[in-house]
Amino acid sequence: MPRDALRAAAPLLREVGDLKRVRTADSTVSMAERAFLRSWAALVRGADPGRIATLECAAAVAGARLAGVDGPVLRQCGLTASEAAAVLARSVGRHAGRLDAVTLGRLREALPRLAAAERHGAPAPRFAVDLCAQPRAGATRPDHPRLMVEPPESHGDHCWAVAVYGGLLAEAFGADPTDAFLLGLAHHLHNAVLPDAGFAGEELLGEHLPGITARLTDRRLAALPGPLASRLTGLLALREEAVHPAARAFHAADVLDRVLQVHHHARAAAFTAEQALDDLDLVHPCAVSGFHRAVLAATEAA
Repeated sequence: MPRDALRAAAPLLREVGDLKRVRTADSTVSMAERAFLRSWAALVRGADPGRIATLECAAAVAGARLAGVDGPVLRQCGLTASEAAAVLARSVGRHAGRLDAVTLGRLREALPRLAAAERHGAPAPRFAVDLCAQPRAGATRPDHPRLMVEPPESHGDHCWAVAVYGGLLAEAFGADPTDAFLLGLAHHLHNAVLPDAGFAGEELLGEHLPGITARLTDRRLAALPGPLASRLTGLLALREEAVHPAARAFHAADVLDRVLQVHHHARAAAFTAEQALDDLDLVHPCAVSGFHRAVLAATEAA
């Protein structure tokens, strides 16, 4: 178990996961769902899976601090492609100590392509759209009421996060980053049709669950290009074990995302104004910060 690598990466993964909650004016879905749909659209068009995995992992790490400010936005704001790439590199560089050198180098090499990327309207397959509309069940346990948290994440959010986490952790497990990314992206294909009732619901489905999962997954795979479907079929078989390097990277990514998501809801429920004012420096240093603080002191708002 690569304990040091996991411990180092965990804070970055938490920040990357917050892209599930970042939205911009030009889209109704989260940055995570946007990347999930973009990945599937590119894969069904025949794009190289390794290239997609690298680009999306690089975009996620850059977005951990830049949020919705990506290459196309930077160029729309007047920056050249090289200037945009430098901004993306600055953001990725904030996490240099969180990733191994090989992974970091791969992400940095992808930044010029990210900076030059164009927004595209290529449609994603229907199942990907449905996964972005299908809510996750959250924490459930047989014979106990469900723990409801709002708003729930979507399966698109979760699958994207597991794909990216797996790609970022792959080197630590000796896995192929592309395999880890693809397995994360595809591991809930059946939930495009099957609503998520969580572990408690799976227990009630009992002996029917394996057949349901297999049938629904096969239907989704049948709609994909042959080589991609074949590769995904082999990778999805790894979900039931944790020996193969790609399976280990995938399972590490999956459990981390599930737990980090719960931690997000716990932090949101316990949020205080002091955290924003003191820890996050809401009234940050600037040319008029003295005036800002005087206003707050006069109104006793801080």
